[in-house]
Amino acid sequence: MGFVYEVFSQRSQVISHMCDGTMTTTNGTVQQQQRVNKRCLWFEEELEPDLRWVFGVSKILHTGESEFQTIELVESGPFGKVLLLDGKLQSAEADEFVYHESIVHPALLYHSNPKKVFIMGGGEGSTAREVLKHSSVKKVVMCDIDQEVVDFCRSNLIENAEAFSSTRVELVINDARVELENRNEKFDVIIGDLNDPVEGGPCFTLYTHSFYLHIIKAKLNVGGILVTQAGPAGILSHTEVYSSIYNTLRQTFKYVLPYAAHVPSYADTWGWVMASDQAFPTVNIKETDYRIQKRIQGELHFLDGQTLCATLALNKHVRKTLAEETHVYTEDSARFIHGYSSGLKNQN
Repeated sequence: MGFVYEVFSQRSQVISHMCDGTMTTTNGTVQQQQRVNKRCLWFEEELEPDLRWVFGVSKILHTGESEFQTIELVESGPFGKVLLLDGKLQSAEADEFVYHESIVHPALLYHSNPKKVFIMGGGEGSTAREVLKHSSVKKVVMCDIDQEVVDFCRSNLIENAEAFSSTRVELVINDARVELENRNEKFDVIIGDLNDPVEGGPCFTLYTHSFYLHIIKAKLNVGGILVTQAGPAGILSHTEVYSSIYNTLRQTFKYVLPYAAHVPSYADTWGWVMASDQAFPTVNIKETDYRIQKRIQGELHFLDGQTLCATLALNKHVRKTLAEETHVYTEDSARFIHGYSSGLKNQN
């Protein structure tokens, strides 16, 4: 998500003193003795150089590190279990269904008969979990570059255990670009559940015009749909990468459909874009609810006909930017979300 994670140790040292009950002034003299009922750890992300997002952490559950990124699972007050990659919040137990239902179901519901799905990224298993709810799907290829992230999530995110063990899922550890290039098969839906494009990050090239034109289009069946997460889509943030990714897809496919929804743990509205060379059916409440009832096994917690129509109704300000955007995302003209990556030497 392009956020910067400030290491727990420095912050927790300061707040731990407060938790002991000693309050001091700036010159170090004791001002009063009282019990301060606050968490001793705080998670802090830098959304922009002068804007930060902070919430309390009750416990650090697991930590790890791969050749590409750091991996943490923490317990937070407002969001439950939170998965962090390179210190950036990837998903939170309390609201991850908003993101994962949004990235999966619109494309699969409005494809005529999705049978084969390729997931770029998605190592935590939640995207595969949602895809498997579609009774028509016979095969899901989940391709993530980071074995450690996959193993970490398989061990710690029990809600996705069935997805990891499903006989319909083929798990591949590889660069998604390389995997798609080397596969002879084509897919009905390709899902880009990728990390945000941050400078030095491992996957910004998977948002480029050349990737969409020469690799993605070649691997889609007739009538196939690409859907990708496209970064923040709020009033103040949609020009970072969302409008550029939208325009890049508009220059590549005949039909492009942007949509967005608010994700509380992301502290912003989040955007996705669907693209295809076949026109999308008209989206309406009644038809969407019918398709959900007919095709999906299990309950959706966020998406229904009314909600999908709402996500497609972008506000006037964002629509104007998308209509006027001219930037095309290339390897040489990439835009990045504010943040950093620890995997500088391992780029796709």
